[in-house]
Amino acid sequence: MEMILMSGCVTLFTLAVACLAFGAATRQEREQPPATPQPKVQPSVRPATPRFFAPNVSVRVSTRPQVPIEALLLQIENHVRLEQAAAESFLEYPTTALLHSKTASPLIQ
Repeated sequence: MEMILMSGCVTLFTLAVACLAFGAATRQEREQPPATPQPKVQPSVRPATPRFFAPNVSVRVSTRPQVPIEALLLQIENHVRLEQAAAESFLEYPTTALLHSKTASPLIQ
């Protein structure tokens, strides 16, 4: 009987703690007026202006010629073929030398 009473008390205590935690987590914060007044900016000191959208930003134009998309796709396909061949050769005969060897692809230097 004492065991059942003790487990009931522990269960009620745990439920109370869980309810308090849930209530604290879902409580909406009320806006309180600031306790101290905000300091005023002196007229002789200007605040720093944000420079993210600066009006006098010059845009650099690339002087390099544009590469056609087909050439890039061919290079990527060649790279994928080389990587697949390297993976197949490693699966046939796995060695640490093959595992740590550099790729022959021109995309990775």
